[in-house]
Amino acid sequence: MKAPGRRILAGNIAFGLLFGFAIANIGFGDFGELNRMFTFGDLRMLGAFGGGVARAAAAFAVVGRPPPRARLHAGLVPGAMLFGTGWAISGGCPAIPIVQVASGAVPGVATIAGVVVGMAACRRANERWFHLDRGSCGL
Repeated sequence: MKAPGRRILAGNIAFGLLFGFAIANIGFGDFGELNRMFTFGDLRMLGAFGGGVARAAAAFAVVGRPPPRARLHAGLVPGAMLFGTGWAISGGCPAIPIVQVASGAVPGVATIAGVVVGMAACRRANERWFHLDRGSCGL
């Protein structure tokens, strides 16, 4: 690997470690914290989400171009509902189980397995029945 590639890889690893550390310390890897967020028992986590959205909006304003427009299709709403339901049940979006496993929470392994099986089931169902264009998310 050439020097620029090594620097990019090293930067990505460093960013990933810092991001994982921050996510774990915020509480996003803790099922109890996420449960309190989804049941509106603790608004701190929602504040973290809101802060992230505000920072992203500020970054787009500084860069001077609007965020890319996503194509909407028939699977968007049901997919979003399934995603949110899975997140509420498992205690994390698809990235959080990695933080959970790294923190020693073994149930994150089951969530990762569920994500893999769900992606395969989605692919098969789409090929067989729905034929939806998944755009850039064609996993």
